Amino acid sequence: MRFNYKKNRPWLENLSIITQLGLTMVGCILFCFFIGRYLDRFLGTKGIFVAVFTLLGVIGGGVVVYRQILEITDQKEDNHHSDDGID
Repeated sequence: MRFNYKKNRPWLENLSIITQLGLTMVGCILFCFFIGRYLDRFLGTKGIFVAVFTLLGVIGGGVVVYRQILEITDQKEDNHHSDDGID
């Protein structure tokens, strides 16, 4: 049994987009979490910077994911217009 890429292409492309968005969000959150953790250890505070930077990571990740979604949807709209012959 062989995998038919042409038959499964649409859902594989959607799966790759969702995976990219999820990894982007997780990456932003973890990056900010570890910055906050480092600052807490360096300054001797107890979780203040972890909480603040994790919140900033969630907000920043959300903004980045939102922009990626807008970019993807704009590309799909451009492809639909070029397929229809409308420019």
